[in-house]
Amino acid sequence: MPRGLYAASKLKKKRKHCRWKDRYYKRRTLNLDAKSDPLEGAPMARGIVLEKVGVESKQPNSAIRKCVRIQLIKNGRQVTAFLPGDGALNYVDEHDEVLVCGIGGSRGRSMGDIPGVRYMVTSVNTGSLKSLIIGKAEKRVR
Repeated sequence: MPRGLYAASKLKKKRKHCRWKDRYYKRRTLNLDAKSDPLEGAPMARGIVLEKVGVESKQPNSAIRKCVRIQLIKNGRQVTAFLPGDGALNYVDEHDEVLVCGIGGSRGRSMGDIPGVRYMVTSVNTGSLKSLIIGKAEKRVR
């Protein structure tokens, strides 16, 4: 480690070189997370429902989690989104417009026992999915 009077430039150069070995710095600087993210860094995105799917939960749980395949409007990418709530699948049909957001797993990944599902549906046809389930509102026609 240089310690001389004119060592600052050498220390700066070394620090700059070594920072690239830190994976979090590398991902942040090269903007890799936003590039691989279907929502492109946005918190929410609108999409069209393509089909309803059931995803089996991971061990030790045994259930079929109700999900939908969605094609995002902004870039045409397809994602799978979870439908939270009891009987939520009954309120979502094919060709509905839904709003999806991240499900809240660590590092933007899937959460809980649902493998590969990183997003969840928050509203259907510009109406809240939660209010549909509890019966406060009726489904809007798009």
